[in-house]
Amino acid sequence: MRTYDLTPFYRSTVGFDRLFNLLDQTTAETASGYPPYNIERLGENDYRISVAVSGFAPNELSIVAKENTLTIKGEKAANQNGNSSEVLYRGIAARAFERAFQLADFVQVKNASLENGLLHVDLVREIPEAAKPRSIPISTSAVSAPKVVDGSAEKVAA
Repeated sequence: MRTYDLTPFYRSTVGFDRLFNLLDQTTAETASGYPPYNIERLGENDYRISVAVSGFAPNELSIVAKENTLTIKGEKAANQNGNSSEVLYRGIAARAFERAFQLADFVQVKNASLENGLLHVDLVREIPEAAKPRSIPISTSAVSAPKVVDGSAEKVAA
């Protein structure tokens, strides 16, 4: 895995700190591939993150959306069934995990569901009217003489 030193960019740029922090986090998080996930685009403004969380109950999972970060955590309860059986081979990964996703501006969590061992988190990008581009009409009328708003100028002249 290659690592990049972003120090020269920190010295010569202003206001790009968030971008460089995202790059640093991305390279640091690629070491862990657990749990696997998919990111899908369902429509122009609709997205879905699907995380493979087989073996986890809904009360063992937490989803937190704070600012532009979506964090999904899973923590297995110790000795869930109360079984005192001895495990001879453990091949099913039931380890705790934390997966963070950086969300773009105006992306909100719409819904979360757990189906067949997959946690689906539905996202929607809702751009407020103030942030949407708007068309400005162009007037084609000729510039006319200034209009008198108050009649007091006429009275003074009379």
